[in-house]
Amino acid sequence: MPSTPASLPRIGLTVYREAAAWGPWDERADLLPATYADAVVDAGGAPLLLPPASVTREAADAVLDGVHGLVLTGGADVDPERYGARRHERTGPPRADRDGWEIALAHAALDRGMPLLAICRGLQVLNVALGGTLHQHLPDIVGHDGHCPVVGAHARHDVRIEPHSRLASAVGTAASVPTHHHQAVAALAPSLTAVAWADDGTVEAAERPDGPWVVGVQWHPEVADGRPLFAAFVAACRAAMIDTRPDRLQPVPAGVDHGMRAA
Repeated sequence: MPSTPASLPRIGLTVYREAAAWGPWDERADLLPATYADAVVDAGGAPLLLPPASVTREAADAVLDGVHGLVLTGGADVDPERYGARRHERTGPPRADRDGWEIALAHAALDRGMPLLAICRGLQVLNVALGGTLHQHLPDIVGHDGHCPVVGAHARHDVRIEPHSRLASAVGTAASVPTHHHQAVAALAPSLTAVAWADDGTVEAAERPDGPWVVGVQWHPEVADGRPLFAAFVAACRAAMIDTRPDRLQPVPAGVDHGMRAA
């Protein structure tokens, strides 16, 4: 049966804030590749963009009151100060607006039990928010640039996936995935479980095994072959559509410690 407007889960998508040019204009803009919104629509959701105009928890809570699920999207490197590391020479400049906003959104989403899909940078943000760390330049660790071989283009590599994971229930136990990243999970946050790996040992996906649907992948399912993963995510969001009040979205019991870092 086709979805009616009232049955479409509203999916919040974080966005880039970049210098952009269109027509006669050249200025900072909030933007996101259309493939993200297209993937949400294709899976039966209604995408809403969440620009990094604030970094406060109050703003994050207010925004999430209007959606049923959160996608932490790809983008720039996370500031290493967020996880107590010195900046590598290949790490990009800090993006305090995106880092602060997306960590606040992650805290708010997890506290209310909201389904969350984290993609590429999004997995890194989630891991840092929960107390993990990152490899700042993966070729230094694995000895090759297979995760990001060409500037401005996605490569592919194979991943193996833990059979009993939520991810495997959506996409199977092996996949060839579109990839473009030079950073990756180093120390995994205590509340996350690694569920997919590249042949070189790089953590390619993590999830929270208990509670609401929370999955992060290091690859880009919005670029290609991502329909099963987005379908599983949107289905979890639809299941959470009792209403949009924080007290009705599978709240986490008081006193539960996510191990989060502050925004």
